[in-house]
Amino acid sequence: MDRILFGDNQFFAVNHLSDERSRAQAVRFKDNSAIIDVLDTAMDLGINTFMCTTHDRIAAVCEHMRQNPEKYKDFKFHPCMPYAHKYANAVTELGILGTLKAYIPGNILAVASKAGIAYMKKDYPSLMELLVDAEMKMFKGMNTPVIFLQNVIVDLLLGLGMDEIIKHYADYIKKEYNAEPGFITMNLPGMVDLCERLDIKNPIICSSINKIGFRMSNSIEEYEEYLNSDREFRPIAMQVLAAGALKPEEAIEYVCRFAKIESILFGASSRGHIQQTKELIEKYSGNR
Repeated sequence: MDRILFGDNQFFAVNHLSDERSRAQAVRFKDNSAIIDVLDTAMDLGINTFMCTTHDRIAAVCEHMRQNPEKYKDFKFHPCMPYAHKYANAVTELGILGTLKAYIPGNILAVASKAGIAYMKKDYPSLMELLVDAEMKMFKGMNTPVIFLQNVIVDLLLGLGMDEIIKHYADYIKKEYNAEPGFITMNLPGMVDLCERLDIKNPIICSSINKIGFRMSNSIEEYEEYLNSDREFRPIAMQVLAAGALKPEEAIEYVCRFAKIESILFGASSRGHIQQTKELIEKYSGNR
């Protein structure tokens, strides 16, 4: 994975600290061209990996890149799924069959039949495969070396003890998409332990890591213990700025203390902030 990953929260009015900033971002990024402009800026600054949700508008970004293959030949996506809101909205607008046709690839009757049989048999791994295929439809032809399961699902399955679905997801991503499975969680220690139990080798785990414990389950000390251990996993640090509660330099300096952290994920909307964060990561990564 690249050391620096670019996120998408700013594009879809996600700000965990300020509703006012969320509203401003919603206005700024109401057009897809504004999203593409910021991604082009990130590319100009040497950031070529976009870790994004499967929001409907990402489909338009992918289509733009398919139409300009030479420009984006080195660009990578790390899809994060599922994006539940779009399905709820689609069912309201299109109905169940219309939603299936819009999002799930393949013959609509065959898909509906497979889904129905899987549901009646409580075959949750097969249902999971259908949903993964639906989410990946928009990324056809794109470079997707890592595919993430969102924390809303990971932490639910972790809490319910439904380990077999996590394992099946990892195996399916490797087999069907020739990609690495990734897991987003608010419980880094618990997910490391689970992957070891399931024999998922050297897993990619994205979690909130910051010096004030923002959106981190368990204690900061426990996180630091895992990050300083010799256990095999590849952590990605997200929310390192704690939604703006920390100053960039102290936040980046903290996460770069841990040599095990493979990548740092951040989102920004201006060239100045993207460049500043990138330079800070590079500066403190030199001390690893």
